[in-house]
Amino acid sequence: MNIAHLLLGAAQEFRDVTALARGEQAYLSYRDFWRKVSVMSTHLRQRFRLDRGDRVAFAMTNCVESLEVMYAIWHAGLCAVPMNAKLHAKEFAFILENSGARLCFVTDDLAVTIAEAAREAPALEQIVDASTRAYRFMEVGDPSPIADCEPTDPAWLFYTSGTTGRPKGATLSHRNLLVMALNYYADVDRPPTGSSMVHAAPISHGSGLWNFSMVARGVTQIFPESGRYEVPETVALMNRWPDCSIFLAPTMVKRLIEHPSVHELKPGALRLISYGGAPMYVSDLKRGLDLLGNVLCQLYGQGESPMTITHLSREVHGQRQHPRWEARLASAGVADTCVEVRVVDEEGRRLPVGEVGEIVVKGDTVMAGYWNNPEATAKSLRDGWLWTGDVGAFDEDGFLTLKDRSKDMIISGGSNIYPREIEDVLNLHPAVAECSVVGRPHPEWGEEVVAFIVPRPGSNLTPAELDQLCLDNIARFKRPKDYRFIDALPKNNYGKILKTELRTKL
Repeated sequence: MNIAHLLLGAAQEFRDVTALARGEQAYLSYRDFWRKVSVMSTHLRQRFRLDRGDRVAFAMTNCVESLEVMYAIWHAGLCAVPMNAKLHAKEFAFILENSGARLCFVTDDLAVTIAEAAREAPALEQIVDASTRAYRFMEVGDPSPIADCEPTDPAWLFYTSGTTGRPKGATLSHRNLLVMALNYYADVDRPPTGSSMVHAAPISHGSGLWNFSMVARGVTQIFPESGRYEVPETVALMNRWPDCSIFLAPTMVKRLIEHPSVHELKPGALRLISYGGAPMYVSDLKRGLDLLGNVLCQLYGQGESPMTITHLSREVHGQRQHPRWEARLASAGVADTCVEVRVVDEEGRRLPVGEVGEIVVKGDTVMAGYWNNPEATAKSLRDGWLWTGDVGAFDEDGFLTLKDRSKDMIISGGSNIYPREIEDVLNLHPAVAECSVVGRPHPEWGEEVVAFIVPRPGSNLTPAELDQLCLDNIARFKRPKDYRFIDALPKNNYGKILKTELRTKL
């Protein structure tokens, strides 16, 4: 089984449907997309002398060529190593060296950076810039047959964001990716042929992982000409390519609903926003639903079980009359169809409803392990279960509420305090643009709560106002003991807030 068979099937069933678009212009039909990657795979095998299982990396600003490269890699029976285009040269160097990639594709804006990183990656033999003749020459030649692969063969090395220590390469097999793609139809959506998806988020992450579900249904995938997320451009592309699905991090959803361009969306332009990568605050969700309609679906997953642990469906988002609607909006939803999810204690014993513990998951989307890292694999995979490092609790209806990463939980005076709960309250204040809560060492209580606040421009926000807001909504012992007002929260390349960096500012 080779994940590239999804494209072969699409080329046969949807041959003349536009598969890829560059901005507002159609680029390749599914038939032409298939032929191009099958010719490119000939070059990978013969010109670059790559063998089944070899790793091929790419560092590319979002563009149509990034999907060409991915499918050529799989067609040839190789393993893709997508790298976030925003990484530092030292981070690129680590991934290239750790994965043992023999070839790396780049866009011209990253060519110099990757050349620098390549000095630390002795296995890397060649770098191909997608803007050069060397890349265009890969269109010339005869197509080769799709490589036979075992379902367990590595297909994608997903390197974690590395907020704590070195990133680890979650090894995702062809089976992992196929089950993930099929689960999209079970729990998220079944887009019709000829609908669209705009890749505004990095192709190396969630947006790219959704591409399989789009290919198998004959959906047109659009890459902004800017190569990045700009709200006016994204809105214009949704209008040009209607019935559009899009994957966004919560911070990107927030930018969309706060930008004036959101009011330019035409009826029928937006089909679905699937959001994930971090929790989204209830206040932002309500505003998004009011502005956009019932088009939101949350997913909770990790690179180790990509896009598939739990989901909060579009239907649940729209159930405003449900007595627990707000509580459900604050949750991560229910277990995905393809996995089993539990909340357990430190010994792995299943906890009853309402009790907080670590979230573990088991199923065909769970990774094989971390690439060349048996110690980390043994720590995360136990008896077939992935220990996520996230803390949460189930309610009586099976909705999972995430409390925090286990490392982010604050213990003060023997009581567990979950920063997310406090952040939800602080975000209720209209003058709070963003916030993040961390623990600070305290000689008597162990830790105390500190809140970092990004005020909205022109506001005169005071600690007293935030104190009162907290006292009106949560227990007194959870109230922050200190408020730090800052211009922006530190974030990694996927938009996740770096609490480790905030702790250095205490």
